[in-house]
Amino acid sequence: MNIRKAEDKDIDSIADIYEYARQQMRLNGNPDQWGNGYPSLELIRKDIRQGVSYVAEEEAQICGVFAFIKGEDPTYQRIENGAWLDDEPYGTLHRIASNGKKKGIFRECIRFCEAQEKNIRVDTHECNLIMQHLLEKNGYQRCGRIYVEDGSPRIAYQKGRTDEETCGSAGMSN
Repeated sequence: MNIRKAEDKDIDSIADIYEYARQQMRLNGNPDQWGNGYPSLELIRKDIRQGVSYVAEEEAQICGVFAFIKGEDPTYQRIENGAWLDDEPYGTLHRIASNGKKKGIFRECIRFCEAQEKNIRVDTHECNLIMQHLLEKNGYQRCGRIYVEDGSPRIAYQKGRTDEETCGSAGMSN
């Protein structure tokens, strides 16, 4: 599988994947997370312009899409019912979706993100049980609740640096 930055020529494929994802969410009891056509074509174009949109390809066919943004996410400044694992710099995984034709897209996308930044934060809707399962299965810890731009709550997750990396960065040794 190849992961690359999305380009303008990919917009139709990306929009199709997001439409498929919205349908799957509705079918799986999560009608609200991406209701009202989220993410919009405007947001897709903005992600591409800002260089934070990525596509996963298999045999030259786009089968997945996500946004990976390094740096502070304003919606993550306030967390309730818990706390972030640390206050170290992080990357944020947003808007991950697949076309449902290839298994393992999620794992490949997070592997890509984790190679770029060892400290990752992500959020999902309380009704998105599939995403919660995937995050927990891949070592992400539930940290609390955040609120996205429209004010709706999301479950916040983080996968930080390993204990060994943390100890190493603090100059500790065995």
